[in-house]
Amino acid sequence: MSEQWTIQRTLEWCRGYLEKHGDENPRLSAEWLLSAATGLSRLNLYVNFDKPLSMEERDVLRESLKRRGQGEPLQYITGESGFRHIVVRTASGVLIPRPETELLVQAALDYFEGAQQTIRALEVGTGTGCIACSLAKEAGMEVLATDISDEAVACATRNVSALGLDDLVEIRKADCVEGVEGAFDLLISNPPYIPTAVMETLPHEVSGFEPHLALDGGADGLEFFDRLVNEGLVLVREGGLFACELHETCLEEAQRRLVDAGLHDVRIIDDLAGKHRHIVAVV
Repeated sequence: MSEQWTIQRTLEWCRGYLEKHGDENPRLSAEWLLSAATGLSRLNLYVNFDKPLSMEERDVLRESLKRRGQGEPLQYITGESGFRHIVVRTASGVLIPRPETELLVQAALDYFEGAQQTIRALEVGTGTGCIACSLAKEAGMEVLATDISDEAVACATRNVSALGLDDLVEIRKADCVEGVEGAFDLLISNPPYIPTAVMETLPHEVSGFEPHLALDGGADGLEFFDRLVNEGLVLVREGGLFACELHETCLEEAQRRLVDAGLHDVRIIDDLAGKHRHIVAVV
């Protein structure tokens, strides 16, 4: 890029570059990368079209474009991801928050709407901590969130502190609910749930960069779900809620297993694309 590359010219060049490299949303990706490089919001990019980029901004953008052209997710490159009403920091080796998971949080919030007491929640497989932080920030819930990954625990801990939620959210390294004691009103999880055979069909942007530990749910996609049922439900008070995200092919079997386990009001909730995605049940 020459010294005269303005934001407008750079944006168009980046869009074309990303389009040639197979980006499904090249304009949007270009906006996010340019925004991260310049420190301007996406909206402010358009009111600063004539502003030239500095050498430092161009260097940052050049490296970001290279990474994006190789398929790396935007959220790893920019280092952040929006989730409901918060923005969380992301990190390589930690699952990227998804829009459909926002509906899992909403299901929990709806169930406890109007509660007079403080709700105690246990989240398993917290990743960035986006679920735990949303529950605490939006409803004042006290949340214990676990993850087996050191990278996830570090990432989630940073997000809790950055959002000022240290008094409400505790992040703990644990395998599922190992070492967890006490009684909770809510058990919530976005566990590894993709059937192993389906893992091979995932886009490179997912399979090539996101942690398989947070994705692979075993042969039937319910390997970790079964652990939640067998190990986690004993920690939930009677009348409490179990809420879990799963692969669309697994929900009906999961529903059967929850009914067999004695839970009631078992419901399947569809995601934004109309696919079965979440299951909630009263303990």
